[in-house]
Amino acid sequence: MKSTDYSRTVEVFKGSPWEAELVKGLLENNGIATIIKDGLMSTIAPYIAPDVTILVSEETYEDAMEIIRERDKGKDEK
Repeated sequence: MKSTDYSRTVEVFKGSPWEAELVKGLLENNGIATIIKDGLMSTIAPYIAPDVTILVSEETYEDAMEIIRERDKGKDEK
């Protein structure tokens, strides 16, 4: 099993905590490991929580962005 190097991560999404969870689930269902940044603050004080950021390894960046673009394209068509 190949281990993922998380020392070099890049941002692929930034938004509300609930939407970040949806994106995280979508990416992980497609085999892309993710890290949530600032997620703890949304748990402690959701009414003042900053945007939550989803990070992925540099190796999976292009695949993650393609999945997110497809998701956004589907939203626009509705």
